[in-house]
Amino acid sequence: MELEASGVQRGCRGSLNMAPVNKVHHVRTIALVAEMLGEDEDWLCDVANEMDREDELIWVYGPGDDGVMAFTDDGIENLKDLVQIHKDDPGILTEQQSALDAFRKPTHDE
Repeated sequence: MELEASGVQRGCRGSLNMAPVNKVHHVRTIALVAEMLGEDEDWLCDVANEMDREDELIWVYGPGDDGVMAFTDDGIENLKDLVQIHKDDPGILTEQQSALDAFRKPTHDE
């Protein structure tokens, strides 16, 4: 098999196989995205906690880091949608925090 310049491999019997392509060549940190959007970084982090890898949220780690949220361009668009949802219904984060607090609270006195 020969890899062609276009990233396509020719397989047996003339079938075509696409070579894997990494589309992500840059990400922006939560601090930069918060600045770009004019939002508070801590609030934006709470909103972004709802996102998954499929939403283009990426965790970046360095020496001594706990990890920093970062986003692809598509991830920023997904985050913008979530920001609008939370602005339309500001109680979402409060409800989520109440649910987490209830989950963590012991069910009986110790």
